[in-house]
Amino acid sequence: MKDNYDNLRNTMVKEQLADRGIRDKLVLSAFQKVPRHRFVPEDSIEDSYCDYPLQIGYDQTISQPYMVALMTESLALSGGERILEVGTGSGYQTAILAEIVKEVYSIERVSELAERAKQTFDELGYKNIHIKVADGTLGWEECAPYDGIIVTAGAPDVPEPLLRQLKNPGRVVVPIGTNFGQMLQLVSKLNGRVESKNICYCVFVPLIGRYGWSER
Repeated sequence: MKDNYDNLRNTMVKEQLADRGIRDKLVLSAFQKVPRHRFVPEDSIEDSYCDYPLQIGYDQTISQPYMVALMTESLALSGGERILEVGTGSGYQTAILAEIVKEVYSIERVSELAERAKQTFDELGYKNIHIKVADGTLGWEECAPYDGIIVTAGAPDVPEPLLRQLKNPGRVVVPIGTNFGQMLQLVSKLNGRVESKNICYCVFVPLIGRYGWSER
């Protein structure tokens, strides 16, 4: 079975990532290492390396592999960064980041998902991931500033606390839009100025919190 997962992962990296324009060697290497099937529910394991998002419970999803790669590559990581992730979810994006950077600080509002992800991280031996259950739109101020921030849910705008906690220079990758669709944006802080660049259209679950959408 291990060989089968390895083959599926290799095919995913080649066909879904490299063949579609992901070029960052650190990102591609991370995807080769992280066992995606360990981050999906038992009944979805057969689909864990497919080219689409999967339900993980609590109205949340594990994103399509290409979207995880695109967001990670957009941070332009070199390996020594401290990254804030808003929305731990399954923990897959977190693990990809942890393979590349020095430290990952990840916030999840659903305690059951946070606990499930933490257990998986422990089983896989990750020592550079820090998780807390909280409103991710407020960031994690006591551990700031961050070299980069990645938001894995759709927001009406960039939460102001995240911009405050971002280093100068620094980058935020965040889906901005409505509950029905967003534009993935790269928001850069440089010399006190904040600039945004559109990356692609996307659809994420809504970012719930004080600086996001209200919970229905």
